Amino acid sequence: MCRMRSSVVTSGIVAALVGFGGTLTLIVAAAQALGATPGQITSGVIGLCLSMAATSAWLGWRHRMPIITAWTTPGAALIAASHGLTIEPAVGAFLVAGALILVTAAVKPLGALVQRLPVAIAAAMLAGVLFRFCTGVFSAGQVDPLLVLPLVLLFLVARRISPFGAVLAVLVLGIALAFVLGRVGPLPDGVPWPTIELIVPRFDLQAMIGVGIPLYIVTMASQNLPGLAVLQAAGYKPPAPSILASTAIASLITAPIGSLTSNLAAITASICTGPDAHPDPAKRWLATPFYALSYVVLAGFGAGAVALIATLPRELVATFAGLALLGPLVNALASAMGDTAKRFPAVLTLAVTASGLSLFGLGSAFWGLAAGLTALGIEHAGRRG
Repeated sequence: MCRMRSSVVTSGIVAALVGFGGTLTLIVAAAQALGATPGQITSGVIGLCLSMAATSAWLGWRHRMPIITAWTTPGAALIAASHGLTIEPAVGAFLVAGALILVTAAVKPLGALVQRLPVAIAAAMLAGVLFRFCTGVFSAGQVDPLLVLPLVLLFLVARRISPFGAVLAVLVLGIALAFVLGRVGPLPDGVPWPTIELIVPRFDLQAMIGVGIPLYIVTMASQNLPGLAVLQAAGYKPPAPSILASTAIASLITAPIGSLTSNLAAITASICTGPDAHPDPAKRWLATPFYALSYVVLAGFGAGAVALIATLPRELVATFAGLALLGPLVNALASAMGDTAKRFPAVLTLAVTASGLSLFGLGSAFWGLAAGLTALGIEHAGRRG
């Protein structure tokens, strides 16, 4: 009995540490790309941690399933790749994405329409966003090979042992190596206190269309739908409307303090849904309180973590982000290229998105999606003719 209880505790804590440590640098990079102040970045991270804690604890207890939530890592990559976007219209876009997810939970036809969006096109858009971050690892390696290349080798070796722990290993040893090589900037005096800052959103039409809608699509296609599939593969019948509504409401509450969209966990969810968490599927949900408690603790360390990341060299942060996104890139490419009938529109979507094209204030994710759907429509029209 004691062993079973310890495995549940361990699963919840490990899932939280992997989710937090593995992609926090990307969240910070996205906020920095928006011109957010250190206080605003800290506020957003704390809001995300509290959102993960509240939604996971509630959904796990309410449905007696190992339902854990996460922040949208692909969405953070999308935001970080946006050009000319500032924090106020970005918060407006976060609110739009959260509202669309809430409407999806309430209106069944919209949910069905989202599920009909060609997986290949949505995955190709995501792959185009992630591609630049993954190649950024090697651009950073060209600038500082002594710092970056050993971490790439470490990552390749560590993922043979534990795919979940590989990024954490790179994070810990990368920071240590940066100190050894003298690449770390001046450390702050004392540990910063956790702070919450209110950001007044600006509902800019270009940001809502060019960022809010792609953020909604990426979150649904690469996080929520795969997260539901993970639960189904583990033998559960996940309550999709309840999950979507809970994460959407949390997103709407935390967006004004700078937090990105919350969603169902996909990759880290497998840590809590398998037999390693508990042999009895009916008791695996007991991992969710420990997952939630871990995020409450991590919220207290959010300010210190953000301050530490701010002192790290840009090449190291780019390496962390790129290596963390290699797994999602592999999955996105597999989904994008898996359907031979949609392969050409998918490649076009990927190429346009990865190009960084920006027209009329709309970013490349929007134009990539538009190009792919247009090409797919023309191909289908030609076949009918």
